[in-house]
Amino acid sequence: MLICIAILFPIIAGVGVSLIKGVGDSARNRLYAAVMILTDILGALAIAYGTDLTIFRISKTVAMSFRPDPFGRLVMGVVLLVYTAVCFYAFEYMKMEERRPMFFGFFFISLSAMIAVCLASNMVSLYFCFELATLSTVPLVLHEMTKDAVAAGLKYLFYSIAGALLGLFAIFFVYEYSQGDASFVMGGFLDRNKLVGHETVFLAAVFCGIVGFGTKAGMYPMHGWLPAAHPIAPAPASALLSGIMAKAGIVAVIRLVYYSVGADFITGTWVQYTWMILAMMTVFMGSMMAFREKVTKKRLAYSTVSQISYIMLALSFLSMDGLKGGILHLMSHAASKGCLFLVAGIFIYKLGKRNVSELKGVGRQMPLTMWCFMIASLSLVGIPPMGGFLSKWVIAEASLSNGLGILSYLPPIILLISALLTAGYLFPIAIDAFFPGKDWNEKAVEKCEPSAWMTVPLIVLCVAALIVGVFGLSIVGWLGL
Repeated sequence: MLICIAILFPIIAGVGVSLIKGVGDSARNRLYAAVMILTDILGALAIAYGTDLTIFRISKTVAMSFRPDPFGRLVMGVVLLVYTAVCFYAFEYMKMEERRPMFFGFFFISLSAMIAVCLASNMVSLYFCFELATLSTVPLVLHEMTKDAVAAGLKYLFYSIAGALLGLFAIFFVYEYSQGDASFVMGGFLDRNKLVGHETVFLAAVFCGIVGFGTKAGMYPMHGWLPAAHPIAPAPASALLSGIMAKAGIVAVIRLVYYSVGADFITGTWVQYTWMILAMMTVFMGSMMAFREKVTKKRLAYSTVSQISYIMLALSFLSMDGLKGGILHLMSHAASKGCLFLVAGIFIYKLGKRNVSELKGVGRQMPLTMWCFMIASLSLVGIPPMGGFLSKWVIAEASLSNGLGILSYLPPIILLISALLTAGYLFPIAIDAFFPGKDWNEKAVEKCEPSAWMTVPLIVLCVAALIVGVFGLSIVGWLGL
């Protein structure tokens, strides 16, 4: 019952507040804040005390059921942290947008969907909630209802549906060759006797699932929706799409490979090698595109394509160390990239500046905001003691110990090149912001730091990225990895 309440409360309360008539923005914001805080409390209780919940059963092995396990609890904590930061930030940012109740209504629907994704106990339940998360975030991309927004929203929808269908194809095969009730268990639940003689087609189905769910994570060749959707969506929505929604694809891949099929079944097959190569291509390509991009939010979108493929690359090692590195980067990237997109939103909200070239001297106008940008950038590049350094270190170690010959040494090289490119497209923004040059008119500078509604979420996310760097190994150790 506790899990059911934790999942349903945000969608019921959030939509309910959005539908109230005759309420001022300030009063409505207070109600949204209450919904968010109560959601956090219910989520914490579900993490600590939640038990198995089966809503209905279609067959012996197909059920809509939920159960908190260590991995789901950890990801749910990340979801609640980023959503809470974005919620309070949006109270200020959305003053410049119309249809605010609609935005927050779909915001809370997507939060319910993501909580359910984290707590799903089998692939059918996860798939249903995964699709709900997609459908509820499309309106966030469409929010401005311009021609470009509609085009970006439709592109996001079509890519997501195509990817989800590939994922569903894999789920059919997983259930066909499952044993027991097909609930998630580390190492998988396949009946290897049933699989004899069908290994080739099953591997093809699993690969379809990895690519399909990898669409949400922006893995090549299904990455096209990210750079289209992020620049168009409001900054709070961009932070959610990059910080959380893209991680839904990661969660689905982990559940498919490690908790349903079993990593040992794929190890040494063409699926593993192809997966690794695609992930490395995406890491390099995303970094190169971000380096060349001039629009701030679009640069961050290409950065997301690259950074999330670090996680996919780590998962493709099919080892516990690789899984550990992927989970560490999931946590650090959610905090760091969420912060960077919120900072980009402040540039738009306070200064009307959307391009990198317009940000010279911004550090003199809003030093706290730019320091948060710099700290989050340090994490993405991989500078100690930030979370990005720890996650990349663990990923590199996992690669060097995977025993795959040249494929053991290529990932660390790719990660180093990507780190240099990341520094190349993030650090110059901060340098120009704090040191604009002699032609900058210092006397014309007016401090315009945003309100606490915007700055406090930035600080919280920066602190979270630092905590991952310092205590990350202890956190994943809780998972038994």
